[in-house]
Parts: sequence; structure tokens; C-alpha cells
Amino acid sequence: MLMINFVKEFLIENPLCVCSEEILSVKKKLLTSDDTVVLKQATSKVVYRISQEQYFMQFVLVVPEEYPIKQVKIELEDHNFPEILKVNFISQATEIARKCVQPPIKKKPKDPPFEPQPSVLPVVKFLVESVKKFPVMCCPLCKERVLPQNPSEPVTDKRRRMEKLYCGHLFHFICLYKYIKTPPFTGKICPDCGNAIYHDKFKLSPQLMEARWAHKQARQRELDEVVDFLE
Repeated sequence: MLMINFVKEFLIENPLCVCSEEILSVKKKLLTSDDTVVLKQATSKVVYRISQEQYFMQFVLVVPEEYPIKQVKIELEDHNFPEILKVNFISQATEIARKCVQPPIKKKPKDPPFEPQPSVLPVVKFLVESVKKFPVMCCPLCKERVLPQNPSEPVTDKRRRMEKLYCGHLFHFICLYKYIKTPPFTGKICPDCGNAIYHDKFKLSPQLMEARWAHKQARQRELDEVVDFLE
């Protein structure tokens, strides 16, 4: 009876013990000397601050009492990433946590029975990897960094603004625009991963883009002929 009471008291005072192995794995395998982790046993929270050069993200994982049957909750405290990346980070991390505890809607016949999985490690792994890679990611077309080295410097040139594709890679808008708007107009793929390029801003069919490009080229030839005539 004393042992049972001791264990019960220990679990009440140390709720994070249910994910201690995951927390330790994160610290050993994913974090660098620039990163910090703080455990708050009283509120069952783990606070991470992940940094890459001048960029950072500080987020909190709230571990529920029913963990790992229930997923961790992700709370963003602070960051200096572009808003579009921040939203992407948190939404994808939340989806990763959900998939750990909820069976897929369409189950394959040969899949084993679904069992909830711990969600701390996969969630933190995704967020750490995202914070580490995007600040130094280069545009696959011009090979220059997409995000400014100093996050406090606004990107005033619209041509240099960031565009994130569904494949996960970042492009400069002007680089992507020229790539999409010049022939050949079919079979455009991301140079880094080989996946087909798709973006909400470029929904025109290849046939229409080709027609517009041909019209633009014809007008340019007419202008060149006028210039030659005047000279």
C-alpha cells in the first residue's frame, strides 16, 4: 500500500515522466548548444527554444494527463519567422500530433489495428528540423538564400519575397515566376526534389500560358522592328 501511494504521489508530482524518454531523445539527438529546453512539472509543460543563426522559435508542449492516448498540445510563445512559415509550422505539427492518436479515415485492409503512439518526439523533431533548415534554405533556381540573414530586415523588393511550394521548398517569387512563365510550359518540377510544381498563384493551364507567352514575344518583335526602323 505504501508503494502504491508512493508511485501515485510520484506521478502527480512528476507528470512529465510519461514522456521522459522522448524528452531525453530530443535533447541528445536534435538539440544543439544554441537551443534550450525547460521542464515545468507543476503544469506538465515542456518549453523549447530552438535557434538557427538569428532566427528562433519558442514553443510549449502541454502533455495531457491521458498521454500518450491523447496528443500533446502545441502553444507558440514567440518567434521571428515570416507569418506564413509560422502558420505552416504549427499547423503541420498539430497534424502530426493528431495522427499519432487518431486512426486514419481510410484504413488499408492489410494495416494492423491502430494503436495510439507517443507524440512528443515526432512533433518536436518536425519543429526542430523546420527551424534549422528554413533560415539557410536556398532558392532551387538562383541558389541564393530565400530568407534574409537578419530577420528584422523587411523584404521590400516584391521580386525577392518568399514563396513556399507544396513540396516544402522555398523560392524567390521572381525566380519562380520566370520559371513558370517561360517554355516549356508542361512538366515543370522542383529542381531540388523532382516533385511537380504547383502553386495557388499559378493556376493557368500550360496552353494558356504558352499562348500568352507567344503573344508577348510577338509584341516584343514588333517593338524591336519599330526601333530598328526609327534608327
